Amino acid sequence: MSSILLDNYSVRFNQHFSLKQINWRLDPEQHWVILGGNGAGKSALAAILCGVGEPISGAIHGLVAKTALVSFEAQAELIAQERKKDAADILDVIPEGTPVKDLLNSPEADPKRLVELIELFKFEALLERGFRKLSTGETRKLMLIRALACRPDLLVLDEPFEGLDAASTILVAGLLLELARQTRIVMVLNRVDEIPSFITHLAYMEHGQILHCVAMSDPVASADLQQLLHLKTTDLTIPQAPREHLPPKLDPSQPLVRLRKARIAYDEKQVLTDLDWTIQAGEHWQVTGPNGSGKTCLLNLITGDHPQCYTNDIFVFGMQRGSGESIWQIKRYIGYVSSGLQWEYRVSITVRNVIISGFYDSIGLYQKYTERERIIAEQWLAVLGMSARATESFSQLSYGDQRLVLIARAMVKHPSLLILDEPCLGLDDLNRQLVLALIEKICAGTETTVLYVNHRAKDQIAGIQQHLALG
Repeated sequence: MSSILLDNYSVRFNQHFSLKQINWRLDPEQHWVILGGNGAGKSALAAILCGVGEPISGAIHGLVAKTALVSFEAQAELIAQERKKDAADILDVIPEGTPVKDLLNSPEADPKRLVELIELFKFEALLERGFRKLSTGETRKLMLIRALACRPDLLVLDEPFEGLDAASTILVAGLLLELARQTRIVMVLNRVDEIPSFITHLAYMEHGQILHCVAMSDPVASADLQQLLHLKTTDLTIPQAPREHLPPKLDPSQPLVRLRKARIAYDEKQVLTDLDWTIQAGEHWQVTGPNGSGKTCLLNLITGDHPQCYTNDIFVFGMQRGSGESIWQIKRYIGYVSSGLQWEYRVSITVRNVIISGFYDSIGLYQKYTERERIIAEQWLAVLGMSARATESFSQLSYGDQRLVLIARAMVKHPSLLILDEPCLGLDDLNRQLVLALIEKICAGTETTVLYVNHRAKDQIAGIQQHLALG
């Protein structure tokens, strides 16, 4: 059996949907699961392997002649074919459709294998029944029996467990485990916990593109990918903050931040000149610019950490800068994450306690926390897909997981403004997408205004509509 190779392959399914420039290699003895959110293109990618779609450009090599596809689309196509046979508009009868036995006795089916499968699925009593009288689950079983009876060299299964009862799910899982010894299998799944033990590789899709291909033998990469799917596709709720830790109420008629003719200069070097900028509550911003364009300086004007903040006209959280406010009055409204903070956080402390330390704005935890604070930290770990790691040492986490935990630490009090200074700096592509997915959840699920600072304009986040470009 040869490898299947999609080389910059583009294929059209209808006038509204295409997959473009797909690169993917499936070697012999590999079994794949395709993961991704709704609308990512998973089903289309799987169907390509069975020759579905109209080629536009690129090439596909090594397609297997004997394939079988089980999918909702194939099921819908079979239903549509049965409806075409309907004579209900002519005959005064209720149509029952083609008998099940006729649909199963296809020329491609191995007769002996077909009899075995009919017995396993307890389909004997349904053989004389018309197709139109089958339930949704029975129709799904019929599709599986047809596919497995053909003894394909490549079996493509799109959500094979959907619509099956518990006993049938166990039966199908066992059949696939046995079949995987001699047949290449590609599956589309929405649930990570349904990935069978025989799967060797994972492919993750977004917006019609394969973003990651990971071997199950790489436990770190496969765990990161499953964590990304958790953040992207699970209906997560951002934990609430205890009332005593919420920042004081602000006047909703006033902006969170307003800078007028802001200027930063060092000797003859102008970093920022005449910058007017207003951040309204609920108005998420992305700030981009090359190195040296003044991004971090701008943040330090807001937080009060820049020596020139008092020489500028700055209004923050209901206070005019220089009117006698303390830096702690400002910072209680702010959650802050940066690479610098991550490097500073080198104390020996558990993952859970790092999140709890956000209630006290401390690096480390030096006082007894409440039960309510512990519960909220546990809820944040569930959001991150890290519940099992609560008591691990923060220093032992991967660089990307540390960044996620620090974002949760910054968010536990639901600050009025969450400042993320280059949150993806130093991260590989998979961990970068984990961080972006978490920020997207925060934008959608809280009243916190997000200020996301980076130097790559293409690292966009759903929910962030405002953009300030520096330099």
